[in-house]
Amino acid sequence: MKVLRIIANIEAPDITPARRFYQDILGLQVMMDHGWITTFGADRPMTVQVSVASQGGSGTSVPDLSIEVDDLDAAFEAFTAAGFPIEYGPADEPWGVRRFYVRDPFGKLVNILAHT
Repeated sequence: MKVLRIIANIEAPDITPARRFYQDILGLQVMMDHGWITTFGADRPMTVQVSVASQGGSGTSVPDLSIEVDDLDAAFEAFTAAGFPIEYGPADEPWGVRRFYVRDPFGKLVNILAHT
């Protein structure tokens, strides 16, 4: 048996605000939309990981999601300009990533990161 895909599911009474965060800013495509569920993704291979943590590192909370981007500064500017609350960073971490935490429209803590 092989794991083919891992999907993060976020409960929300109104999924409309997800488009602004996940599609407009992060650039993910709508892969499926049934009205009651919208799946955002990309038509390219990605590394699949599941992390289990007792803390978020550097004294932070454990984020609900971690999303690696190719340009952290551009992501930070886009989220800041859109008015999403930044809760940590940007910070250069001793384990080789630069990251910041932002809340998505549903209150989930999202770790946006790039490897240095």
